[in-house]
Amino acid sequence: MKFKKVMIAGMSVLLSIGFLTGCSPKSSTTKSSSTAKSAKVKLKVKEMIRIAERDEIPTMDSVHSVGPVATQNLTNTMDGLYRYETTTLKPAMAEKIVKPTNKGLTYTFKIRKNARWSNGEAVTSSDFVGAWRKAVDPEAKSQNAYLYNGIKNAAEITAGKKPVTSLGIKALNQRTLQVTLEKPLPYFNQLLACVPFYPQNQKMVKKWGNQYGTSSKTILFNGPYVLNSWNGSDNTWTEQKNNRYWNAKNVKTDKIQYQVVKDPTTSLNLYQNNNLDRVMISGSLIRQMKDSPDFELAKKNATYYLTPNLKKVPLLKNTKIRQALSLSINRKQLVDKVLGGGSGLTYSFTPKGMSFDPKNPSKDFASETSSSAAKYGKYNPTKAKKLWQEGLKETGNQGKTINIELLADDMGMFKAQSEFLQNQLEQLQGLKITLRNVPTKSRMMRQNSGDFDIVAAPTAADFPDPINFLDLLTTNSSFNYGKWSNSKYDALVKKSSSEDANNPTARWKDLLAAQDLLNEEQPVISLFQPAGAWLTKKGMTGFTLSPNSVYDMASVEASK
Repeated sequence: MKFKKVMIAGMSVLLSIGFLTGCSPKSSTTKSSSTAKSAKVKLKVKEMIRIAERDEIPTMDSVHSVGPVATQNLTNTMDGLYRYETTTLKPAMAEKIVKPTNKGLTYTFKIRKNARWSNGEAVTSSDFVGAWRKAVDPEAKSQNAYLYNGIKNAAEITAGKKPVTSLGIKALNQRTLQVTLEKPLPYFNQLLACVPFYPQNQKMVKKWGNQYGTSSKTILFNGPYVLNSWNGSDNTWTEQKNNRYWNAKNVKTDKIQYQVVKDPTTSLNLYQNNNLDRVMISGSLIRQMKDSPDFELAKKNATYYLTPNLKKVPLLKNTKIRQALSLSINRKQLVDKVLGGGSGLTYSFTPKGMSFDPKNPSKDFASETSSSAAKYGKYNPTKAKKLWQEGLKETGNQGKTINIELLADDMGMFKAQSEFLQNQLEQLQGLKITLRNVPTKSRMMRQNSGDFDIVAAPTAADFPDPINFLDLLTTNSSFNYGKWSNSKYDALVKKSSSEDANNPTARWKDLLAAQDLLNEEQPVISLFQPAGAWLTKKGMTGFTLSPNSVYDMASVEASK
């Protein structure tokens, strides 16, 4: 082979439900059982739904999409070959779910006859070819290029060793698309529902070049909704039902209006005054509102974590230093007291409940690595201080003041998390943590360029497989922000996707071993598995998380 996965990098709105962008079948939503009265609001069938969003849309270019806001809005307005209808993978631009031929290496898709762009033009196989070639073009510098690894020549193209025209994708005719893999990918069909594999109207790409997807006038849509009057930095935007969408008859609501509200208390006030129909809350507001019948909790296949920058801060190259940082954080207190409950405590980079043992489906991946994860993840301040001193001695830093900047987002809940982490980490002798809370877009830019000491950010699943997370930390991954490198780890990940790709048991063992190595080395310090706490007005139904951690808004309905 990740955004990914945060990202997919940069998933700080945590996937539009409060944490993490950018695909896992075990997402769940639970309703409060309280009998308290819901806020009164008059609704009509197909009325506009007003939703609070935590940040602006960074881009609508699917090739460069990272983070939850872009992922959600691209999912609302675009279709790939497949899409998730709630939790089920369904054909979208493709006529059917394809079974591979040629020993699992060849996929041949037929594009629907009624697949149309929002201007009425036909969606063609060339729209996929052009978009995919753009994604792997080294000049494009797409963070999502790694997702194409496994498609013929993708890795060599990204490395600049082969031309983009050699990518294993062909337009056999206007409606027939053929993809050739270098090796079987057990999760390939699930991968194709992810945003980076969406088509792009080639006339628009040619017309607008680097400006494609920077405003609503520089992009065409082929999904359930059309984004209107968005200039690239708006705090509000509207998505109107796309009447040219191939499945328009099953789109439940005519219009969705988003409003950026970064402060949860402000969101709650707008909700209670009937100015918004759906808002996310966090922290003490969860405890305040958890008994409301409007309250729901949606757990995600995502992880919120710290990345130490080994390249920028030499001290962080020391494994004991990283282990000490991890052990000094009381994750239970973070989840219960700061986040307000709902999110799951985790020590593992790969989230719980996402992937299951092929030999024993009752066991999930995270549980099978829980012992090694707890070794340097479970709060142990005594052990942390011991390892810290050993690490300082090994690096010649004993007795020195260690100044480290913690980069994080500037929204309310992220500030509270940052302050908690600052307090926890500064229990280590001589460590001084300076907080730098910035807008998500700024954090993402600094994260991508390596301009940080330690960065706090989420990442979420694009598809329900451990490789979606583990591949992020291989040496050459564009999402390996901390620049950790381990040849044994790289070999395990590579083996799982090559010689063991068609042996589920052997592949599972490779991935478990890779996760165990992460747990030992702590190149990322996992903190919690996010959950979004939402308030939704009575009569709004169909908010179900898809396996790629976004909502299928085409299935959402406002009724009386």
